[in-house]
Amino acid sequence: MKKENLSESLVELVNMEFYSYHGHFREEQIIGNKFIVNFSARTDVITPGETDELSDALNYQELYGIIREEMDIPSKLLENVALRIIKRIKNTYPAVTWASVSIAKLNPPIGGKVEASRVVLSL
Repeated sequence: MKKENLSESLVELVNMEFYSYHGHFREEQIIGNKFIVNFSARTDVITPGETDELSDALNYQELYGIIREEMDIPSKLLENVALRIIKRIKNTYPAVTWASVSIAKLNPPIGGKVEASRVVLSL
């Protein structure tokens, strides 16, 4: 298998749940809400697949820790949180050539019944 063909090689963390204090309205910043976060990163998965060594791979626990830390910082906009997550992961892991994060706020206060509002950012 050729390492050059990594366009379909992804590492993903799926449906992470957080209780955070993001939102434009003061009440959201006080009461908080439940958020679902999904993360994907394009990186070399061939090398760790061959070596079976964590040191050659993206460490899922470390990725989760970064996402959790950024979710713990209150923001008015989900766009701000999403951009911080991707920038921090790409700065921490230069092997990540592309990343995508989606952040969904469950039951957002928008004046009607909506399961979630979501921001998806890819860089």
